[in-house]
Order: sequence, then C-alpha cells, then structure tokens
Amino acid sequence: MPSALPIADPAPVDGLITPGPGAGDVPFGVYVHVPFCRVRCGYCDFNTYTASELRGVRRDDYAGHAVREIQWAAQVLDRSGVPRRPVSTVFFGGGTPTMLPASDLAMVLRAIDDTWGILPGAEVTTEANPDSVDASSLETLRAGGFNRMSFGMQSAVPHVLATLDRTHDPERVPLVVDLAKQLGLDVSLDLIYSTPGESLDDWRTSLDAAIACEPDHVSAYSLIVEDGTAMGRAVKRGELPAPDDDVAADMYELADRVLGDAGYGWYEVSNWAKGDEHASRHNLSYWKGHDWWGVGPGAHSSVAGTRWWNVKHPAAYANRVLADESPAAGRETLDDETRYVERVLLATRVRGELRTSELRQEGRGRVAGLIARGLVDGRSALGAPGTPGRLDLTLRGRLLADAVVRELLDEPWSVSS
Repeated sequence: MPSALPIADPAPVDGLITPGPGAGDVPFGVYVHVPFCRVRCGYCDFNTYTASELRGVRRDDYAGHAVREIQWAAQVLDRSGVPRRPVSTVFFGGGTPTMLPASDLAMVLRAIDDTWGILPGAEVTTEANPDSVDASSLETLRAGGFNRMSFGMQSAVPHVLATLDRTHDPERVPLVVDLAKQLGLDVSLDLIYSTPGESLDDWRTSLDAAIACEPDHVSAYSLIVEDGTAMGRAVKRGELPAPDDDVAADMYELADRVLGDAGYGWYEVSNWAKGDEHASRHNLSYWKGHDWWGVGPGAHSSVAGTRWWNVKHPAAYANRVLADESPAAGRETLDDETRYVERVLLATRVRGELRTSELRQEGRGRVAGLIARGLVDGRSALGAPGTPGRLDLTLRGRLLADAVVRELLDEPWSVSS
C-alpha cells in the first residue's frame, strides 16, 4: 500500500491559511494527482489504487471531484488574503492520469483556467504510460490545452520491465513519442536504473532506445527500494538482490556521458534536456520554492509559507470536497530555519540555481573544500567581477549531492578523496 502521510498539525475544515511574508511574490502552479493505475508496480509506494482497491467511489466521478476542489481552493485563497496569480505551470501526475478519458483531463484543465487563468505559454504536462494513450487521446489532450507529455518508459529491456512489474510493450514507446511529436507536444521520457538484475549493458540498451526516440527531455532516477512495497518484501526475503550503490554510480556516469553526447545537458541531478527551453518548468518550480496547489487524494500543496497534504483514499477525498470541506489531512507552517534548509537542499541539485551568497557563513566557509575535492565547480562558485558566484555540482558532486548538502548546512560528512 502507499506510504503513510507525514504527521503534523491538524488542518482546519475551512482550509484558511495565514500568509507569510512575500505572499503572492512567487509564481503559482497547480499539480493534479490522478491516483489510478491498471496494476500496482512492485517498486511503487505512490498514492495509487487499482480497480479492486477502490471502495465507496467511482473512477468516473474523479474529474468532477477535482473540479470541486479547484473552485473551492480559489475561494479559500481569496478569503485567506493570498493574492490571485495566473497559473505558470500545470502537471497531472499519478498514478496514471491517462487512465481517465482525455476529455476528463481537459475538463479539469479548463476548470483551472476558468478559476485562476493560465498564462500564455504556460507549461501543461500530463504523465502517461505508453499503453494508455493513442492518436485519438493525444489529439484530445492537445486540443484541450496540454503541450507536454511525460511517458513512463522506465526501461527498454523486457526482463527489467518484468522485475519492475511494468506491463507495457517497449516497442510501443517510439510509436507514442512519434505521435505526440507530430502533434507539436514536447516529450519527456522517464527512465529507472539500478533495478535488481539490471546490467550496465541493459542500462546502455535503454539509454540508446530512449535517445533513438528523440525526446526533448529525459529523466533518469535510481531505483529506491521502499519498505512496504512488493519489491521491498522480495528483497528482504532474498528473492531479489538489493541495488548496489557502486553499480548505480556507474550507471549514472554512463547516462550523463551518453545523454551528453546526444545533445542533452543536465540541469538537475536526475534530469537532462535538449536546451533550457525543454527543461521541466513545473519541477523547477518545486526546486526553486514557488507556490503550488495540489489537487486530489494525497496531493501536497505549498502556498504562502504553509504546506499541507490531502487525505489519501479517493472515497475520503470525495466526501470532503462534496461537503465543501478541506480535504487536507495535515499541515505545517514553514519557519525560517526550515525554509533555509530546504532552499539549500533543493537548489543545490539544480545547475546554477543556488548563489553562494545565500549560504550562511559556515556553509560559505565549506565551499573551498568542496571545490578542492572536485565536488563543486570552482569557476562558477567564485564568480566573476559583477557576477555572483553560483554553486554548480561537478559530475562527482552530483553522485555525492546529499553529502555536499550536509556540508553546506554545516553537518560534516565524510567524503573520500
């Protein structure tokens, strides 16, 4: 089953928040969580439900419930005194959003536009499995306002897909990518590496297959075996080997080299794009600390210094929104220390995002040592006359990003030379 929600303060039924300093000064995005999947992948601990796990609610009603939350959300922000802003980015994730009819996704998007307004040129993305779309559904999404597709490819190797419990035919990936590109949609492919039993040659096969599709963007994430998942239990029983950190590092280095040779530049530790214009603006908004409202069961939101997360089960969520009550299960108010820690944690991962001047004195004092150990690019960190220094991780630094963050936060971490 999906992982548990964080423990925090109870959320008020009316959903009202107290805006922090600078409320309304940053861009505003919307995330829509669609919690439905055809099957549950063995590695996944996201808040998703198969048909057999849905009780007390129908999938066909979900779009209407999401629209109710969107309309209610705008009223809550107005009553809270948070200035209205048009939406900069929209992202439909899951689950598999395209388990819903494309017309339902377009209806939810239209409600976002009617409620807040969507900026001209805004990035509007939906995730999809390669077997969950066809020419007709892609055309409906394009006509409905979507301009970016993120396809869950994961691997091109059948035995790796089988270990991940992925059911799509890898040969379908280039077909749906081509259909999307013909319609003028930006395309991202999501890959997973370090799957139990996956070799370096297997990973190279997947990278080559992804590049052959000529997507605009590639995400590559190292598999994390989560407790409570089917894969986690299989690893504990010894039925599957645990991922090897050294092999994962080799796979990351291979990905960076192969993608770089194909014209994809890294802009975040796990993401590469063919030019800055194809970077995921929605994901960058999280890493840069922008505001967003999360719609749907289990969705997280962060607006004007308050963060909250919705109840997880679609039936509980539906009951709340139909009663015009907050669907939030808990919330927290971000203090200055939390904001600083999260700024360093997230911005360090993004190329050129964190200015060295933003670091506290202890963190700035550690930059020279990180440069000396080849973890941070010295030229970027030192800057030039009239140009602020920025923290750019080297390839080695990306492999040890968590350790770099600990040092910048004045939590010394042993990094071998």
